Amino acid sequence: MKISVVIPTYNRYEVLKRALASVFAQTYQPSEVIVIDDGSSDETSKIIQDFPSIIYRYQNNAGVSSARNLGISLCSYEWIAFLDSDDAWHEEKLALHVSLHKADKELFFSYTDEQWIRDGKEMKVPKKFQKFSGDIFSQCLSHCIIAPSSAFIHKKLFEDIGVFDESLEVCEDYDLWLRLTWKHKVGLIEQAMTIKYGGHTDQLSMKYWGMDRFRVVALEKLLSSHIKEDEVKEILVQKYNILLQGVRKYQKIKDAKLYEERLKSLATEY
Repeated sequence: MKISVVIPTYNRYEVLKRALASVFAQTYQPSEVIVIDDGSSDETSKIIQDFPSIIYRYQNNAGVSSARNLGISLCSYEWIAFLDSDDAWHEEKLALHVSLHKADKELFFSYTDEQWIRDGKEMKVPKKFQKFSGDIFSQCLSHCIIAPSSAFIHKKLFEDIGVFDESLEVCEDYDLWLRLTWKHKVGLIEQAMTIKYGGHTDQLSMKYWGMDRFRVVALEKLLSSHIKEDEVKEILVQKYNILLQGVRKYQKIKDAKLYEERLKSLATEY
């Protein structure tokens, strides 16, 4: 089984070296490693000197979704593993994916459990991020339980569900996994093979207030396509109410009216 690894990065030269070191330490080696530099202004371009065998591509800054999508388009092989440049893998990760998919030829997507490191110390992963396998659409609705760095996917699925939505600044992974899980079953490697590092200030999840603002866009897209309407509507109502409480607290009058109108619309249209 030949594997392409796609790593998007932006101004993370030092931690990118850690990510790549974990790729080249795999007991099952990928056939190609693609690094997409999304407009970095640091020393990221030097990464080709540290790891001469990688495929390095620079693009003007366009966001992580654009970088991942470019990486997908460059992949020479059918199986793709994503890795964010601030994360890393345990050395058996790819080998476990290969074993899982060789055992189940009808399985075209899998992911792993995670180890969380924040400020150098291991953290307990919150219970809400519990992992599931099989038909997991319902478990993915409230929040994103699949980390991109844990994902292993057959390229043909992108023909079916599309690629990352470049209009979403964050929660683009949540959006993609919802489109995937409502149509396809998911395999799970229960071992924590993905290491997620947190605490640094350039994490996208720390950059934006009210992450549910972006999740509701993904949910609205599902609802407009009449996908699992009852389930999606229930979660949308919850998220609109959460956002409404937040904007009222900070006296964002315009935003409050927006979410009030959307709640009324849900009540009348569905």
